[in-house]
Order: sequence, then structure tokens, then C-alpha cells
Amino acid sequence: MTTIALDAMGGDHAPRVEIEGAILAAREFGVRILLVGIEDQVRQELSRHRLDGLAIEVVSASEVITMSDAPSQAFRRKKESSVHVAARLVRDGQAEALVSAGNTGAVMTVARFVIGTLPSVDRPALAAAFPNMKEKISVILDVGANVDSKPTHIEQFAVMGEIYYRAIWGVKRPRVALLSIGEEEAKGNELTREAAALLKQLPLNFTGNVEGRDIFRGNVDVVVCDGFVGNIALKLSEGLVEHIGAMLKKAIKSSLTSKIGYALSKRAFDDFRKRTDYSETGGAPLLGIRGITIIGHGRSNPNAIKNAIRVAAELCRSRINEKIEQELSAAATVSARG
Repeated sequence: MTTIALDAMGGDHAPRVEIEGAILAAREFGVRILLVGIEDQVRQELSRHRLDGLAIEVVSASEVITMSDAPSQAFRRKKESSVHVAARLVRDGQAEALVSAGNTGAVMTVARFVIGTLPSVDRPALAAAFPNMKEKISVILDVGANVDSKPTHIEQFAVMGEIYYRAIWGVKRPRVALLSIGEEEAKGNELTREAAALLKQLPLNFTGNVEGRDIFRGNVDVVVCDGFVGNIALKLSEGLVEHIGAMLKKAIKSSLTSKIGYALSKRAFDDFRKRTDYSETGGAPLLGIRGITIIGHGRSNPNAIKNAIRVAAELCRSRINEKIEQELSAAATVSARG
């Protein structure tokens, strides 16, 4: 049975949402969940539910890292926070994965320095899933773990992202592309041009450069970039989805008079909302960490927590870290020969 350490105090509505999501995941996926948090609060919330023999246990933590805490200060000063304790469970082999909807910067810092990175990984990368026009998923990384990246880091992001896509969506040869300001090889900055040269040497299905709009067209599966650009792309996309959703809702309410027309338009709007619902993908994996780490949105609902646990369990069962180590070692050999 896969064991997941869940930061029960991370999200905006913790611990209620985390506990409800944990119960859903334990029932549906058969995983063992360690709820890490302020014990009295966690047990009080648990008492409202029937657990029916589910593999859910409580692990006490005495502190909480809030969204307003500076990541570096929280890492140093709150050593007994729920995310610290959960990370130590993974580090010490008592759990295989860490899931948290808490302060993203703090979770990344704790995961990197408490659990540690894989031997072949220079920088871990945060991967985000986007629905595309072909009703499939495109993944972009890094979306914020690294503000500054080197070409060799982007090379590693490509390997890790490709393995992640294979593990979760079952595509044997995902199409990998580099985010730039134009499809032509000569376009871009020094970083993208040097990274492209490295990506060409890898045994990946590398299709070349893509522009920002191509992320949503569905012609590529994995898009790599540095974390500064990736985070802007992520936040811009989230804002655009919310804006379009609000515009559609307003238009439906104001312009339709017939009941049939309203029903059809509302059905289309509901389909749009479901396809762009972040809770269906659960959270973003921090690839390259020794233990699987999934970071959810602060406003995650129970469905998002459930799906974050699902992704964590799937990555554990696919032995993704072993594959990353193997393929990064092979990539390093190719680069040395080049």
C-alpha cells in the first residue's frame, strides 16, 4: 500500500478540505494517508466523518507555515511545521510522497532541503498541466521552482517532463518543445538557443521551438522553459481562464431569453468550466525530489486534494524517480560525448 504524507494544514480552508480529500482518496485509490497537522484540530475534523476502516492516521505537528510567511524564514524558524514533519516522514522512509496545498515557496524549499534532490538532478522543476484544444493535456515546466536557469537545467527539465507525461498520461513518445518567441532556431535569447542545441542531442521526440499560443493548441505534449517565464505563463493562463469564464457566464445570463437557448449555453459553459478546472489535475509535481512531492493550489477543494493524492500514488507506482535517474545519466553521457 502506497503511503502519502498529507500536509493537513496547508490550504486556505485547512484542515477540513484536506481531510475530506484524504477520505475520498483513501476510499477510491486504496492508499494509506498520514494526516500531518495540529493534532487537536485534525482529530476534531476527522470525528465528523465515518472512516470505515480506511488507512488514515494522524501525525502531530506543532506549527503551521502560513501563506504570508517568507519561505526562507519559515524553513529556518518553523522546523516543527506540518510540512516539515511531513517531509521528514518521506525522508525517513515512513511515507513515499508529500502532498501539500500550502505556501508554494515554503513547500519547495522544505522538499529540496529536507527530502533532498535526486543525485543526477541539479535543480528540481515544478510541472503544470494545461487542457488544450485537442481535449488532451499539455505540460509546461518549470513554472516557478527556478527563477534563473541554465541550458543544462532546461535539458534536465525536458527529460523529467517527458518521463512524467509518460507515467501519468501513458503516451509512449511525448512531443517535447522549447518555449521561445518564435519557431525559428535563430529566435530567442542565449538561454533558449543553447538549450535547443542540447535538446537536439537527447533521445527525445524534440520538435523544436514553440510560441506561447502553441501550449494550448495541443500540437506538443511537454513544453520546457525557465521558471521565470513559466510562472508568468501559468499565472497569465489562470487569470485568462477566470476572465473568460466570467465573461461567458455574464453573457449567458444577460442575452438569452429562451429556456432552450439558456440550457444549451449553460451546458456549454459547464463543459468549459469542467475542462479548465484545476481540481481535476490536483496539483503540480516538483520533479527531481528524492520523494514524490505534489504542490496543490492554496484554494484547493476536496476533489483537488483527492486528485493530488492520486497523482502522487501514480508517480510512486510508476517508479518515476528511478526512470529520471536512469535517463538523466544517459543524457549526461550523450552530452559528454558531444
